[in-house]
Formats: sequence, structure tokens, C-alpha cells
Amino acid sequence: MSDAPILVTGATGYIARHVVAQLLDAGHTVRGTARSTNSLTQLQADLAPHLADPTAIERFTLVAADLTADAGWADAVAGCQYVHHVASPIPSAPPKDPNDLIVPAREGTLRVLRAALAAGVQRVVVTSSVAAVLYGVDRTGKVFTEADWSNPDDPRIGAYERSKTIAERAAWAFMDGEAKGRMEMATVNPGLVLGPMYGNAMSTSNEMVKKLLDRDFPACPNLTFCMVDARDVAAAHLAAMATPEAAGQRYICAVDSVSMRDVAAVLAREYNPKGYRVPTGNLPDWVLKLIAKFDKTAALALNDLSNPQRVNNAKVTALLGRPLRTVDEMTLAMAASMEQYGLVKPKRVKA
Repeated sequence: MSDAPILVTGATGYIARHVVAQLLDAGHTVRGTARSTNSLTQLQADLAPHLADPTAIERFTLVAADLTADAGWADAVAGCQYVHHVASPIPSAPPKDPNDLIVPAREGTLRVLRAALAAGVQRVVVTSSVAAVLYGVDRTGKVFTEADWSNPDDPRIGAYERSKTIAERAAWAFMDGEAKGRMEMATVNPGLVLGPMYGNAMSTSNEMVKKLLDRDFPACPNLTFCMVDARDVAAAHLAAMATPEAAGQRYICAVDSVSMRDVAAVLAREYNPKGYRVPTGNLPDWVLKLIAKFDKTAALALNDLSNPQRVNNAKVTALLGRPLRTVDEMTLAMAASMEQYGLVKPKRVKA
């Protein structure tokens, strides 16, 4: 195994922590990027308990690099054979100006690719999203594959979905142009990411499970998502890095469309006996639209209201050589983490 470090951008993020942990467990030396290196000690403390060998955290370092500036990226990629570009802005509310998301996502991705190319990196694996696959298009009766793309010009598409689509399109254009024949790339396109948390930092990915456990809604909106466990997203990253045939490929990484009521039923079965009051009824569409006027996280979901996400994951399961984790596994793992870190508590104590 090469001693060359493997770079993971945005190493403090939810998915990136899993990528770092799996790389360390595989014996690699890992270099992460963050806006500041001040988070290194806390990040090491968060990751170490989840490693097969906690001392492996000594092979993890952090360097300062920001997607919005060139400074630091040459040092970040120096000596690396592989780069996992996981960092990307994910909003907690719809931005007033879509360019607040689109520009950093596109320019940040190109900044990392240019630095990697200049450093002689062999392959970059980019975390894209199903947001770049199935938005701004008619989903009626359609099962989406890696051949499909979101339409960033459609009025139905949100700023985040536009940003992921434009950023991934720009990345492939770069690979077909300046980097052609000089560097390889693959993308992993996850759905809504659940699974265990490695630390107590909340992200947009955690919001649905937390809102259900906190009973922020009296019932479940008619929302349906394709979902995936963060551990499977990380495993797909590592497989896309190491598999020669993965070069030039996209991988949808998600189980087929799952309703919010299905997730709620899993949580209610396990957590209502402990004093939680997870809602399992159906919330009319008009109620969510009203809530979204005051709850900006809810507003992010309006494009998915009564609009299922059907995907074919045969390509990624072939890459991994196994099925993806079930909705029960990913949901209960996230809920257990939230309880462990004190992010959720029962509404009442069971007598």
C-alpha cells in the first residue's frame, strides 16, 4: 500500500467523516481540509471511537483550505495520488440568491480539480447528489439511472439542486477538456443521507429524523426520498477510488423511494415505547406549505411534496459487491447517535 496521503475535502462534514474513517481503517494516511485547522483536536476525538484501531487517528492530519479561495489547495493536494472531493455547501434554508450556492459549488469543485491536476493526482472521486439526477424533470412513472440529469433551467428546481447539477456538469466538462487523458474522475450521487453520526454536529441530513423524534410535525408530510446510509456512501467512495473500471463513471447511491411515513414507522416502533411520540399519520400537503412559510428547513422539501424519487442502484451495488443497507438500519443508526449525543430526548418518561 502506498504511503502517499489521500485527501478528503470538507473533512468536518457528515459524509466526509465516514470517508476519513473508512480510509483510516483501510490503512491509509489521510489528509483532510477544513476552513481552519482549529477543529483538528475535536475531529480526532469524534472519529477515534469509531475506528477499528483508535490509534489510526494518528495517520490523520488537517490543512486549511477554503473552496472560495485558491490559498492552501496546492499544499492540500501535494503528494496525493487520490482525492475525495466531498466538500460542498448544503443549505439549512433556501438562499435569497441562488448564486450563493451555485458559485461556491461550481468554482470550488473546479478549484479542487485544477489543483489535483497540477499536482499529478491520478483520480478524484466527487460527491455529487441525486439532486443532479432527478430534479427539474417529470418524474411520473420514471426510474432514474446514471444516464439522467436534472434540468437546472426548469422553474421547479431549487437552488441546491441547481448548484449540484451545475457543479457536476462543470466537473465533467473539465475532465473532457483540460484534464482529458491526464487525470481520472468518478462521481458518487447519494440520496438523502442517514446513518450514524461521528460527533454531535448537526447537518441538514439529520433534520428529518430529528424532526420526527422531536415531533415537530403533528403528522408526516407526503414526502418520498431515495435514501442511503453514510457508511455506504463512504464505501462507494473507496470502491470508486480503487476500482479501475470506475474511472469516468457516475454512481447513484441510494435505495429506492421511501416515504417519510415509512421512516416514522421505523422510529415509532423502536422509540415510542421509550417515551417518544413519533407521528405516523398523514399531513395534508397544504399544511406543509403553510409550515414552510415559517420553517425554512421544511421549505427545502417542497419540490419533493407528492413527488417520489425512483432510482436504480444496480450500478453501485455491483461496484460494492453487496446490497445497500436497509432503511431500518440507516434510520435506527442515526436515531441512536442523536440519543447518544443528547440531541433528542423523550417527550415523557415511561412509567
